[in-house]
Amino acid sequence: MIRFLQKPGPVKKFVLGGILVIVSLTMVTYLVPGGFGDYLRGDITTQGVIAKVGDQEIAIQQVSQQARLMGKQQFRGNIPEGLMPYLMQRAAQSMITEKAMVYEADKMGLSASDDELRDYLHQGQFGQVLFPSGNFIGQPAYEQFIESNFNLTVQQFEQEVKAEIAQRKLLATVGAAVTVSDKDITEEVKKQQSKVKFDYAVLTLDDVKKSINPSQAELKAFYEQSKQQYVNSIPEKRKAKYIFIATKDVADKVQITPEEVQAYYKQHQDDYRIPESVTVRHILIKTPTPDANGKVDQKAVDAARAKAEDIEKQVKAGGNFAELAKKYSEDPGSAPNGGLLTGLRKGQTVPEFEQAAFNTPPGQTTGIIRTTYGFHIIHVESKQEPRLKPLDEVKGEIEPALKQQKAAAEAQSVASAIETLSRTDGVDKAAKEKNLNVYTTDFITQSDQLPGVGAAPEVVNAIFTAKKMDPAALATSPAGYVIYQVVDVQPAQTPTFEQAKDKVETQFKNQRAQTLLAQKTQQLADRAHAEHDLAAAAKEVGATVKTSDLVDRSAQVPDLGAMSGSTSVAFTMKAGEISGPIQAGTNGVVLKILELQEPTPEQLKQGWDKAKDALLDQKRQEFEGLYVENLRDRLEKEGKIKINKKEMEHMTEGS
Repeated sequence: MIRFLQKPGPVKKFVLGGILVIVSLTMVTYLVPGGFGDYLRGDITTQGVIAKVGDQEIAIQQVSQQARLMGKQQFRGNIPEGLMPYLMQRAAQSMITEKAMVYEADKMGLSASDDELRDYLHQGQFGQVLFPSGNFIGQPAYEQFIESNFNLTVQQFEQEVKAEIAQRKLLATVGAAVTVSDKDITEEVKKQQSKVKFDYAVLTLDDVKKSINPSQAELKAFYEQSKQQYVNSIPEKRKAKYIFIATKDVADKVQITPEEVQAYYKQHQDDYRIPESVTVRHILIKTPTPDANGKVDQKAVDAARAKAEDIEKQVKAGGNFAELAKKYSEDPGSAPNGGLLTGLRKGQTVPEFEQAAFNTPPGQTTGIIRTTYGFHIIHVESKQEPRLKPLDEVKGEIEPALKQQKAAAEAQSVASAIETLSRTDGVDKAAKEKNLNVYTTDFITQSDQLPGVGAAPEVVNAIFTAKKMDPAALATSPAGYVIYQVVDVQPAQTPTFEQAKDKVETQFKNQRAQTLLAQKTQQLADRAHAEHDLAAAAKEVGATVKTSDLVDRSAQVPDLGAMSGSTSVAFTMKAGEISGPIQAGTNGVVLKILELQEPTPEQLKQGWDKAKDALLDQKRQEFEGLYVENLRDRLEKEGKIKINKKEMEHMTEGS
């Protein structure tokens, strides 16, 4: 892969930015408006295959892998129980749609080339990870990145990226025909740049809540009506006793001999080898990338070369290389540091740069070097020959590592022996025999910490899984080992009214306040319209009247929040007009427009391009969504997409 990434050549800038492949799969989901059942058409019956698009099969195993990847990213690896069938459905639909788009892109001659793949991986998030400061992270790190983030081979990953590029090219092609009218653009500019000033009467939820004083009878009735939500709301509690073997205490007694350090060093010498490296300063003058048709702006290339040649003359004339790099270099990662790149190893940069850096003696400066990034001038600061770190240099690293390993093994051995003794003689007797402490908890919940142990969710979970008076068992905590026994269990309980009274009262007030707030806000609006006087109506219902500044849709107004929310209705009203009831967060509001300021002809002109781009993006998304929906429908009717009904239904059932 590294040679592939380093290979120079023309690239087409169809793909903007590098986003993770999972986004491409979840992206196409929103483009399919229909539900899961809409696509249960087709006639394939191959076991283990969910669908076939063209000659490409989608296996259940692939769908499962993709679903777990989606779950891992969305839930940080802790996929909720019962959610996998849903994730499988979404992954299946995403993969079918993706294959359909790639199939159509191939037919239209829009397949992704190796050059486009290379360009994509140099950009955006991928470029930041794989090519920090323009230097490739190396093949092992590249493979590890793919494995840990996508659970794919390099070949599979690059195929997925090519599929992503092909989809984007297809959507760019079909979206190119979208246009917007001047009238629509004018309305959009007015929408974005209009400003409004208004009076607003506010009723707050907290103020309404203060007026609610429920009786004991009302609270009891509310409790009975909503009793189901309180069932077992007092969580299960457990009491346990345990012995704690702290790894740290064992480590304090562990001794490491020189012979052990020597043996470890010999067995792990490869870990202490330092490869050949070079420290350089460089100045980069970038060259333009090819356009969508693969053409390069030769005038811009010539201008970049001329600039590089001028800088080269300044270097040869005795100019300070670091200062020249700060002034002229277009590499944002190194320019602020005078173009400094430290500890470069072979395989981290493109071949032309690497060859020049490693073949130039320290203290020397190269001529102009051309790479896919542009024109470089390189000054070699120093070179580090490959070497093996001597034992004396790494002894301080080895001893703590060995001590930790030895302590962990010793602690585990001690814990296992005590567990065996505890299972036969009981925890108390085992602790006494080994001169150890026995901890006994009060009744604890599953979110509590264990005295003497600290945060140990694995141990607490084990305690809440065991049965009362089961034989002692061993659990591991971050700080060591715990030999525990559950001595009592207090089951989850449904609280009585008295126990739940405070919670019941809070919920009663919240619910009643929401209803009263809506009623009072409606009353406020009705009175304001009837009297044509917002201030008078506000006084009648006890609302507070305030006046806004002249604001646009991006503004935040006290008590109302963002003007892009429900209060954006103000921008559709006329001066002197009074709004209906508005819910602004937890407040009830009624507005009266004082002034509406529309953009001037000059402002319309200035905002024209931005509004046009925003409308085009919106319409392209809508058009692309319809296109993908129709594409899937057409390909199914043509028999290019075939669904395995049996496997799809089996997957839906989650079995």
